[in-house]
Amino acid sequence: MVNGIPAESRAAAKDPASAKHLPQPGPTARGAIAPHRRPAYHRSSSPSQRAREHGTPVAQPETASLSYLLLDVAGTPCALPRSAAGEVLPLPDLFRPPACGGWLAGFLNLGGEPVPVVDLARLLGLREGAHDPGPYAHLILTPDAAAAWLVDRVTDLVAVEAAAIRPVAAGASLNGCVSAEIARGDRLIHALDPARLLSAEERARVGHLTRAAKARLAALPAA
Repeated sequence: MVNGIPAESRAAAKDPASAKHLPQPGPTARGAIAPHRRPAYHRSSSPSQRAREHGTPVAQPETASLSYLLLDVAGTPCALPRSAAGEVLPLPDLFRPPACGGWLAGFLNLGGEPVPVVDLARLLGLREGAHDPGPYAHLILTPDAAAAWLVDRVTDLVAVEAAAIRPVAAGASLNGCVSAEIARGDRLIHALDPARLLSAEERARVGHLTRAAKARLAALPAA
């Protein structure tokens, strides 16, 4: 295991054939996962205005407690609980102060408020070095807009039967960030626990950098 994802999954992620097994977009999420140009979220935009103009509020299937966003993270199929996603956004140009690097991809400027963007592939050890995001790259904004997860693609929003969710021992992944495996067809999808993706120390450091980024943005004239 390297960082969050077990070694066998990392090996599968490096197999180009794995991309062929990504699920086809369902009608709920189809509009959110089309290729897109990078938008600009203006300083004057409120979250509600931005959602109407650029974002895709995540619709909620009937069984909300078992609803998941399916993700492509460097070729590895992963999932996040629907409750952990406020919006799915096309990837804009990010604000990258000098302190950014590694899995902290930069900051999303939402009306003058910097939102830290975490590159899940780098965080989970599924990709090394700098990577130019592709045309399907998405940000998953947390419900409180306090952070965003960068993924290669959001592929679908699905309702999963409880019988298809297999709990994973906390020690099987770093900080217990993989909470379960979801059986879909002949493959298993890593269900991520957003509360465990970052350690307490990592959250503290990101918080410090976010406050510093806010001070830098505040020193600039309004656009």
